[in-house]
Amino acid sequence: MRNILVLGGTRFFGKRLVERLLQDADTRVTILTRGLTEDGFGENVNRLNVDRSDAAALAEAVGDAAWDVVYDNICFSPDEAAAAARIFADSAKRYILTSSLSVYDPRPEILREADFEPDTYPLRLGAKEDFSYQEGKRLAETVLLSQAAFPVAAVRFPIVLGTDDYTKRLHFHIEHVLEGKTIGVPNPDAVISFIRSDEAAEFLYWLGFSPLSGPVNACSDGALAIGDILSIIGQAAGQEPLVLSEAADGDMSPFGIEESWRMDTAKARGAGFHFLKLAEWFPELVMALTASLRRRP
Repeated sequence: MRNILVLGGTRFFGKRLVERLLQDADTRVTILTRGLTEDGFGENVNRLNVDRSDAAALAEAVGDAAWDVVYDNICFSPDEAAAAARIFADSAKRYILTSSLSVYDPRPEILREADFEPDTYPLRLGAKEDFSYQEGKRLAETVLLSQAAFPVAAVRFPIVLGTDDYTKRLHFHIEHVLEGKTIGVPNPDAVISFIRSDEAAEFLYWLGFSPLSGPVNACSDGALAIGDILSIIGQAAGQEPLVLSEAADGDMSPFGIEESWRMDTAKARGAGFHFLKLAEWFPELVMALTASLRRRP
């Protein structure tokens, strides 16, 4: 029986990961959350209700249980990473940190794992509020990959999309086009990577069985220019997007990057994972969301 702990498993791709794990009869799943979000898993999972940023409470909650895999979807600071390295030092066989494309600075060239090397990055400790999101993720990788006594893989996801996306960044664009509102886009030619929420969950599940360690890029095959994204939305909505290089803060695109931001996935593909094709699923998702938003009261 595999014993799996998921830190952050009640929404979006974390919830989809738990759903995938529960398909295996020989897997016992425990989710650790603050207990604020209904998960719908009933008696199929064990629950530890604790704030993971409270290191003492986290240590008490997990106790001396042994874990085949710990998935950490909610680590945003070096202090949280350092606490995890201590708490799971003798109990985790494998640790999978959800990291981010944000550890890289945007640039025209495609991004490979070696373009940010946490093992040579200057280490600083601190809480989530002490750092930007980018710096928090960089330092969390640095701590776990340099200090943990167990094997660690740091999954660098791009923006995750899906009908279940609580951030609603793609929704923003569709709503603006449907309502005829201006969208601010600094560089329509900038190219960006994405991954779908169920694909992200499937990758995490697969990685739990893989020997891969260290940083691992994970995104759908292909990338899209911001201008092409808006064209696809315009086609689905049946009206031309109104795009300007500058707009009010509330109308600036959440995808509005000034340089391209796309990843190479040769490491994961070489280990045997097959990513979905972005050009196939993205238009389908846009159509589904557009239809749903049209029906909204």
